[in-house]
Amino acid sequence: MADATLGTPQQLRDPDYTPPLVKAVPLGIQHVMAMFVSNVTPAIIVCGAAGFGFGSNSPDFPQMIYMIQMSMFFAGIATLFQTIGFGPVGARLPIVQGTSFAFIPIMVPLVAGQGVDAIAVLMGGILVGGLFHACLGLFIGKLRFALPPLVTGLVVTMIGLALVKVGIQYAAGGVPAIGTPEYGSLQNWAVAGTVILVTLALKFFARGMLSVSAVLVGLLAGYAVAWSMGMVSFAAVGRAAPVALPNPFHFGLEFSVAAIVGFCAMSFVSAVETVGDVSGITKGGAGREATDKEIQGATFADGLGTAVSGVFGALPNTSFSQNVGLIAMTGVMSRHVVTIGAIFLILCGLVPKVGAVISTVPIEVLGGGVIVMFGMVVAAGISMLSDVDWNRRNMVIFAIALSLGLGLQLEPQALQYLPDTAKVLATSGILPAALIAIILNLVLPKDLAAEATEEVSGGMAGNGRGSMPGE
Repeated sequence: MADATLGTPQQLRDPDYTPPLVKAVPLGIQHVMAMFVSNVTPAIIVCGAAGFGFGSNSPDFPQMIYMIQMSMFFAGIATLFQTIGFGPVGARLPIVQGTSFAFIPIMVPLVAGQGVDAIAVLMGGILVGGLFHACLGLFIGKLRFALPPLVTGLVVTMIGLALVKVGIQYAAGGVPAIGTPEYGSLQNWAVAGTVILVTLALKFFARGMLSVSAVLVGLLAGYAVAWSMGMVSFAAVGRAAPVALPNPFHFGLEFSVAAIVGFCAMSFVSAVETVGDVSGITKGGAGREATDKEIQGATFADGLGTAVSGVFGALPNTSFSQNVGLIAMTGVMSRHVVTIGAIFLILCGLVPKVGAVISTVPIEVLGGGVIVMFGMVVAAGISMLSDVDWNRRNMVIFAIALSLGLGLQLEPQALQYLPDTAKVLATSGILPAALIAIILNLVLPKDLAAEATEEVSGGMAGNGRGSMPGE
């Protein structure tokens, strides 16, 4: 419910309205709280996959702090692209941009165990993928026919399924710790379990800010437990610089076919997600459909924000769906509120000590949080699939796409004789599932579904009643 002291109902539905600052500032910070954990987590996952040392004495540790720092800074910049905009760029709506989970299944295989030098390949893919994403804005509306809920729901579900293993590994002690005696210990699971339990308790039994920021508070609770067990070190915080500016080409640029194809393909998925978020914001906050201009501007900003991030060593950006729900809950449609949140993110990104503090979070604490977040990604995909008409045609499309996509991801050696680039793409899980679903949905005749419905209807009419299997 909207607070009447914020403005009239008509004002609250206007993106150009600014509530009183005493209310607007907390609302803007609330948007940051709702997305903060999700925004910095991909950087930690990618650094861990590349083999960065998580200890403050590791030579790679400053590089991880820098990536965390840039994740905050360029999430703020990309959000300003959306809320303020320039020229055709930006929807001029309260859209929060942040580092995307969707790209993790593409990024992790590209950097796995290869150290900081492999990050240059990611940056090349992010730059090209971002520019490709921006170009999609020219015709994104014309492509929506190929992306019904059957396809988009499957893709989102596959993203979540590709990530759940990472959550379990982190909760048990982190990917680098596999094989050590501490991996999977009761202490590790006690910390991760605290995060999960506190998050669930607040999500279901609290209201207002506590409910919205349940994951953040859960992480703080797990952090406190980890600190009491001696699992937290603040040595790196004191050595972090007070202020640091973004550094162009910090990790370098290297162009790889696998990275470019993978990022361009996932940019298409991200563009579709952004279209859904823009529609959700206009429906939930203003009670209307999104205009073509808003969708086009949002896609331009999405892609440009990602491309700029790649230049400065940050990860791909996309619109954050959790903030769409926050707008519907508060009833405040003001883009200027989100602009305040973006400025707060930018300020955090300029202070390396903030990144250093985040880096002190034990991997087990992060694991508890991402188990919840990745599970919610799967749940969001299943929610999208609930809109599908589950006739025989759609069930076959879903079954084949899911089986091949998930199966190849679980057993990558089944394609060991493919060239390296093709193997990375084919075993990502998401790309083959999405490609198969899109092609089958376009190729298989729609009358198959109608024939299946008629067969069922005819059978029921002949029997005089429906029948359960086995009757």
